Amino acid sequence: MAELAKPYHYEKELAFFVARVGMSRKEFDQLTETEKMFIRKEHENKFVEDTTWIRNAVLNGTVNANRKKNKKFVELFPKKQSRADIEYNENAMKTVLKMEKEKGKGWVDKIYQKLKMTSPKKGGN
Repeated sequence: MAELAKPYHYEKELAFFVARVGMSRKEFDQLTETEKMFIRKEHENKFVEDTTWIRNAVLNGTVNANRKKNKKFVELFPKKQSRADIEYNENAMKTVLKMEKEKGKGWVDKIYQKLKMTSPKKGGN
């Protein structure tokens, strides 16, 4: 810290917490130095994160604006497939195979009928 600014250290920190964090002077005075340090670091992290989101949005907009004709838009938030629950899927497969042994595969046709769709045929017809 510069020698000229040392006498104003308290005022400088108070100004930061009031202007950037939205604290009152009373709340600021109740903070410990460790708490102030963590709040400053979290404020810095938030600033970096917000700046990164803005940069990504601008870059995405620029790429989409300059894309060639008939090219697809680049999504800013692409959808990610959620992870499969392996245990659930294994139990579901056991149940389906058990139902098929007992009752046949007619239940599949019923689902297609309910959805008003035609069931797929072998060979892709």
